[in-house]
Amino acid sequence: MSASPRTADTSSQPLSGTECSISAGPYTATIASIGATLRSLRYDGRDLVVPFDADEVRPVFRGAVLAPWPNRVVDGRYSFAGQDHLLALSEPERGHALHGLVAWADFAVAERADDRVVLTTTIPAQLGYPFRVEVAVTHQVDEQGLHTTITGTNTGPDAAPWGTGPHPYLVAGPGHVDDWTLHLPAQQVLEVTPDRLVPTALSPVADVDDGVFDLRVPERIGSRFIDHAFTGFDRDADGTATVRVTAADGSGVRMTFGPECPWVQVHTADHVVPEYHRVGLAVEPMTCAPDAFNAGAERGLLVVEPGESATASWMITAV
Repeated sequence: MSASPRTADTSSQPLSGTECSISAGPYTATIASIGATLRSLRYDGRDLVVPFDADEVRPVFRGAVLAPWPNRVVDGRYSFAGQDHLLALSEPERGHALHGLVAWADFAVAERADDRVVLTTTIPAQLGYPFRVEVAVTHQVDEQGLHTTITGTNTGPDAAPWGTGPHPYLVAGPGHVDDWTLHLPAQQVLEVTPDRLVPTALSPVADVDDGVFDLRVPERIGSRFIDHAFTGFDRDADGTATVRVTAADGSGVRMTFGPECPWVQVHTADHVVPEYHRVGLAVEPMTCAPDAFNAGAERGLLVVEPGESATASWMITAV
């Protein structure tokens, strides 16, 4: 009789994967290896993102890394280099391929220090995405906040389409999304269909729905629903843009990102599950727009040649 195949013992591992805690100054962060996920981030004990428990299946992509595309590929279909591809529909209720291929991958811990952790995985060539890309995610804290960098390196023989971004739900302070004030200095919003969120027109924020998405001057979020991508950001001299969310007591959180992320998806976390509903504001810097696999370079799709890499970074800081 042949012996049963040996498998790794993961019985003592939390459902969210290997846990890595990092800290520096007033900041502490916990990273979970499933999806290289930001499970918690605190400043002097105050939550800056909506956390979840170590032995909990991560809710609603909370804190996950998104690659090789963020957001949606409409109908899971795209063409690249003259070939048609069909991805698995991971958002079946809307019929799209959502948030890439690594959000549920168990990343390996490649480096670890008190203030820094590097996690890696490889996207294998597969049906729908026949390209091989190594993904490295670095989370590091210092006195300024949490810095995250994602690098995709093409280790396959063919050029690969690529996009990335994170999915944190920011917490400004006491209360819920409705109570907070948002400063979103973007000039344009990508309109979408109301049922399936299929991208349509790119429009000035002042021209859509009586300016509901025009948050270039900070406004209380209130009851407005947002699940849209924005671009055309006001940036400082080094190309950095900032999205800021603040609570009535003056506490808050801001997310900064460089020119490699020309897009940001913002979502007010409207959800049928009461404990998820509008408890944090998703702010997702992205290297490309939703459905960029179909829209192409015009909306930020990157093409990574064999042996080359693409890198994007952002930072979360307390206000």
